[in-house]
Amino acid sequence: MIPRLLSSAAACLLASLWMTAAVRAADTIIIGFGGGLTGRLAYYDRQIRNGAQMAVDEINAAGGIAGKHKIDFRVRDVRSETSESAAAGREFIAAGAKVMIAPCDRDLAISFGGPANIPVMAPCASTPTLAVESGQRVFQIYPSDNLQAAALAKFAREQGYGTAYVLMSADTPYDQKLPLYFEEAFQKMGGKVAGEGSYTLGQQDFGAQMASITNLSPPPDVIMTAASEPEFPIFLSQLRAAGINTPVLGSDAIDSPTTLALGDVVEGVVYTAAGYPAAGNGLGKFYGDYVAKLGADAQTDVTPYAATAYESVKLVEAAVTKAGSTDGATIRDALEGIADFRGITGSRITLAGANRIALRDVALIRIEKGKKTLAKMLRPDPADVPAPR
Repeated sequence: MIPRLLSSAAACLLASLWMTAAVRAADTIIIGFGGGLTGRLAYYDRQIRNGAQMAVDEINAAGGIAGKHKIDFRVRDVRSETSESAAAGREFIAAGAKVMIAPCDRDLAISFGGPANIPVMAPCASTPTLAVESGQRVFQIYPSDNLQAAALAKFAREQGYGTAYVLMSADTPYDQKLPLYFEEAFQKMGGKVAGEGSYTLGQQDFGAQMASITNLSPPPDVIMTAASEPEFPIFLSQLRAAGINTPVLGSDAIDSPTTLALGDVVEGVVYTAAGYPAAGNGLGKFYGDYVAKLGADAQTDVTPYAATAYESVKLVEAAVTKAGSTDGATIRDALEGIADFRGITGSRITLAGANRIALRDVALIRIEKGKKTLAKMLRPDPADVPAPR
């Protein structure tokens, strides 16, 4: 009798443990992030990881989504490589992930992910065709290239700039298409493109571009480019060294410590971002929390990329709460219906009717005396935003 009683007790214990594990599994939602934590994307994707983790910690500390669904946030370094990104996506799907967060690059984001019933949040990748190229699963949360371009064009016209010189590169869609979107929006708003220049990634000498700008008569009112590191610092330094003091408009990719380190060379440059941290606003508080938690520098170590990652997780929270389910397809459908979500960047984020590309405000940041200042917050009219191409 004793062995039989022990066997029954053991069976009850095992059943209890199994039921507890099943409940825990049902109450947990896995979110997987495959980021380039090493390699060329490290500066950006580390912020994505940190921002998302802050949202996860906050939600879990409050009892989980809707007070019951804890988030199991899983991270894998994809080393800024497309093949590693694809492998990470497969691993997360196999592990039961219901939502994933994409790396900060178009090609890696396309390779990342899985079936259409698993939504993928893209808090940094800005190529506006990504949502279409990736099927029905990718939601672009960061201001898209064409939205940024429309904001830059509107700002330029508001400053009275009538002519522009546009510098672009055919080496990446970002470096080429964002300037082309700017041209389209700028001309639609009554501006004129006085000249174009091109460069290649890794280019060290911009002498030909300097000569082209100098020879324009009359000189352009503004220079616009989507160049990032290392080309932007080189171009800007050579531009100022050549005595060309024309105002420069840039895009979000120059929001980095390297830009601020240029000193007087970068004075007055205006570029796009998802938001601006000011005392008393949501992004300012987030930056303060980020710095306190990670020991970072608010001017150089945290940018809106971290904030849009935080917003991405909070959007998932809103979708799960709205749907009352942690099923991937149900979350995806709920995300597609979100409108006027109040993010910490000071933006009203709308996904409803936007083909999974967030409609939101764009911050225009001006560098003054080595510090980031807010030039203006703009929400372009959808009619002024060029169609993705």
